[in-house]
Parts: sequence; C-alpha cells; structure tokens
Amino acid sequence: MAALILPRTFRALRHRNFRLFFTGQGLSLVGTWLQQVAMGWLVYRLTDSAWLLGVVAFCNNVGILLFGNLAGVLADRIDRRRGLFTTQSLMLVQALILAVLVAGGWIQTWHLIVLALWLGTCSAFDLPLRQSLYIHFVEDRGDLANAIALNSMLVNTARVVGPAIAGMLLALTSEAVCFGLNALSFVAVIVAIARMHWPQERRPVATAGWWASWVEGARYAFALSPVRALLALVAALAWTISPYSSLMPVYAKDIFGGGPHTLGWLLSAAGFGALLSTGYLAGRSSVRGLGRVIVFAAGTAGVALAAFAYMKSYAIALVLMVFIGGGTILAAASANTILQTIVEDRLRGRVASFYTLAFLGVAPLGNLAAGAIAGAFGTRFAFALNGVLAVLATLWFRRRLPEVRAVLRPIYEQLGVPSEDR
Repeated sequence: MAALILPRTFRALRHRNFRLFFTGQGLSLVGTWLQQVAMGWLVYRLTDSAWLLGVVAFCNNVGILLFGNLAGVLADRIDRRRGLFTTQSLMLVQALILAVLVAGGWIQTWHLIVLALWLGTCSAFDLPLRQSLYIHFVEDRGDLANAIALNSMLVNTARVVGPAIAGMLLALTSEAVCFGLNALSFVAVIVAIARMHWPQERRPVATAGWWASWVEGARYAFALSPVRALLALVAALAWTISPYSSLMPVYAKDIFGGGPHTLGWLLSAAGFGALLSTGYLAGRSSVRGLGRVIVFAAGTAGVALAAFAYMKSYAIALVLMVFIGGGTILAAASANTILQTIVEDRLRGRVASFYTLAFLGVAPLGNLAAGAIAGAFGTRFAFALNGVLAVLATLWFRRRLPEVRAVLRPIYEQLGVPSEDR
C-alpha cells in the first residue's frame, strides 16, 4: 500500500504498524478508564471506606514498584510480540473475571484486592514491552518522536473521554458492563498485534543471568549522565506534581465549596492541558530543542502548583490546572522521547522500565508523602511545598542540558537535523 499523505502532526500514522497499534491502543485506553472508574465506584459502594479505596488504588500500581525493573530485563530477553500477546491476554482474563463476579452478585472486597494486584503486575510487564516496541511501529526512525507524541495524545484523550463514558454507563447499567467492555478492548489490541508486519528482531542471545542483565541496564541508565538526569527529573515530577489528583477532592469540597462536578472540572482542566501538550509534541518535526521544552514545562508545572495552593478564585484555579496537567505531561513525554531516541536497542526494554518506574512507580509514594504532609500541615502547604520542590528539581536539570545536547548531537547528524544552539 502506498504511503499515506498526512499532515505533519499525524505523520507517524502513514506507517501501517503504527496505525494498527494506534487504533487498538485507543480502544484499550478507553476501556482501561471504564474499569478504573467502575472499580473505584464498586469499592466504595461495597465498603463505604475511603481507606479501602486507597488500598485498591495502591494494589493497581504496586506491581510497577516491585516488578518494573525485572520486566525491563525480560523485555530485552524474549520475543516482544509474544510477550505483548501474553500480558494483554492476562489483563483480558482479569477484566472478564471481574465482569462475571459482579454480574453474578458474587463479588467481595478481597476479590477486588487480588484482581487489582493481578492487573498491576500484568501492567508492570506490559508497559516496558510496549515502549520498547515503538521502534518497530515506524519504519522511519525520524517519525519515532511523532509516534510517541501521538500515543501520549491518545492517552490524554482517553483521560477525558473514558471517565465521561464510565459515568453514563454506571448511571444506566452496572459495573459489570464497564468491566466487560474493557475485556473487549483488549481484544482490539490483540487483533492489532496479530495483523502487524513484524521484522525479525536482531537481539543478541542473552548469555548473562537475570541479575547481570538488570545490572547492565542499571549501569547504562545511571552511568550515562543525560539518562540519569532525565530519569531523576521525571521521578521528581511524579513525586511532587502527580499527587494533585489524589488531594483534589479537598479543594473541590472544602476550599471551593463545590461537589463532584467541581472536582470533575478541575481534573478535566488538567486533562485538557495534557491534550494541548501532546498535540504540540506531535506537531514537532524532530527532537531538536526538547531539552529546553522540558525545562520550561516542568518549571511551569511547579510554579502553577505553588500558585494553585493558595488560590481562592475558582476560575483562575481552572487555568492553573491546565498548566499543571499540561506541563507535567509535556515534560515527561519529552523526556521519554529523548530516552527512546538515544538508547541502544538491546537495552531499550530495561531503560523503558526505568522510565516507567520513575513516572508511574514513584507516584504512589508521592501520594503517600503528600497525604502525610497534608494531614500534618494542611493541603495548601503540601501543594505549595511540592510546587517549590518541582521548581528546584527543574533548576537542577537545567544545569545538565549541555550533557543531554552532547548525546543528541550525533543523532541530529544521522537525521540531518541542525544541532541546537547553546
């Protein structure tokens, strides 16, 4: 099939593999939000316990903390296509079990905890597999950054669309329908993977043991200064900025005197900012200048969070949420683009797992820390402190920009992209 002629913003879609992945991933992400919203609603409906809401949410993420790096080693030692088949199939089964238990009236709290652990563990292995396969979704490496940006746009579109659909379904039907539709969404991904044209992966046969493989990836990630700096900044943003969503009900109810609709608008504003950010990244022609973008985005998110902390105007707070959500995603997605561009292919899965650990694995710990600070000193103080810490982390990263540019310079030459000015 002749290559599709598409606007620059969507140029990665001219690649057949990426079009298939994009379609299946879009349906799967909406399904994931259906399940996430329905799971939270079900837990609270059954238990009336905010603490158990936190327990189930923690179980959904703890797999990344426990197995994220092991999953990265595995991604570099196995057939990644088969690995993706396996993880997607296991998550499909998990959603089906949830749907059957709820539809039959047999669901209990311990079921939800066990199934949340199941999903979190599968996700820990699934994420580095998917991230390490981007290089096979596009034939032209120059479109890699655009493919990653379009995927980020898809993720953030699902953040807006998925919860809205989930709310309507829960009002009209039941949690079982949401879980069943999520199971169907995994079928879309499996079909997309099956229809892709996969080149033979040329990976060296793993001769070292698992521990040695992990150490090799860790040495690469933490010995190379630009990689270390990018991962550290992403982890800092996950620790300081990401907890805003878990504490936002305090602002919606107690500070702005609203209800669920107030909370929804605040979080939707953050999602809208994320959409704008990923749209901007998708429209970029190359990775040139992304270091400066990271500094601007991370710094903006930190300043906006600190300003939001003591904001009394609801209208201005909504604007600040756009900058908080947009800045965080823009900085993290830009960092991921640089990492995927500079990493050696044989280490791609392991470095992807470190990025996943930094962005998703650190966030639950940041939530716990922010909750403890808010309990002791107040939510406003927690937000202000985290905003200041994010700005300080950004200033630290800014001093390391020359090292990032030095690593990118040979890649600019390969792609025919002019080098960045100092």
